[in-house]
Amino acid sequence: MSENIDIKTRNGYGTTLSAVINFPPEFDASKAYPVIVVSHPGGGVKEQTAGLYAGKLAEAGFVTVAYDASFQGASTGEPRQLENPHIRTEDVSAVVDYLTTLDYVDNERIGAMGICAGAGYTANAAINDPRIKAVGTVSMVNIGQMFRNGWMNDVKDADAAPVLKMGADARTTDAAGKDNPFPLAPMREEDAPNEELRQAWEYYHTPRCEHPNAPGFMTARSLSQIIAYDAFFKAEAFFTQPLLAIAGSEAGSKWMSDDLVARAASTDKTLYVVEGANHMELYDGEKEVAEAVSQLAPFFTDKL
Repeated sequence: MSENIDIKTRNGYGTTLSAVINFPPEFDASKAYPVIVVSHPGGGVKEQTAGLYAGKLAEAGFVTVAYDASFQGASTGEPRQLENPHIRTEDVSAVVDYLTTLDYVDNERIGAMGICAGAGYTANAAINDPRIKAVGTVSMVNIGQMFRNGWMNDVKDADAAPVLKMGADARTTDAAGKDNPFPLAPMREEDAPNEELRQAWEYYHTPRCEHPNAPGFMTARSLSQIIAYDAFFKAEAFFTQPLLAIAGSEAGSKWMSDDLVARAASTDKTLYVVEGANHMELYDGEKEVAEAVSQLAPFFTDKL
């Protein structure tokens, strides 16, 4: 059972999040349940992988919420497709704010998970918000690291300066009334540099999982916030919650999961590797998602 809801944020940006709340089998509103907030990848929407994981975790006994980020999907906010990492981090806590108002939510058993950039934002939210009691991540991307250092971590920070300038220049042309889209995944199959990122094109731009609310790009001005952003900032001090990071053995992005597991202050942290899986297969691959959920469900059951 699920229900479409709107969540008015109280973080000063004035946006309202479009969300789906999922209920476990035999849900009883007179009881208090553990809940999991599920955040989508950069460029994604709740109807894609976030909704898939949220639905499966609800079947495992949790109340779950998948939502569209501010400025994206069916949520409100201008400019459209803004990918400001600070706001996306705040969105996670805005959903937690809402959940604390529900009688059937146990405020001491609120967990959060995300996929790709949504996992990085979830980690950042957990650093800032100790109301989040446990964190799960799938194919995690620290969006700042990715845009600074490249998909394979082969670019030095300083060499990302031209991309930072691109974001700043886009702010100038935005002010003049022009649009500046910037791809978050390859917009054409021939633009993909490898099979893993070819699957990203396929996921967002073919019937595999395309959705009209997920165009696959962001505003280029977003780069001016992204380049210097670190989703794991001060994890060494403040990321104390239990952590389960799930990554594919063949994922170019795996190094970012490795990094958070190394940096987090938590004494209860695990990296689980799905052998043979790449980054994208953990979005919607039947076998890969089933393996990830087989770890996430008992993790959240134990920690919440």
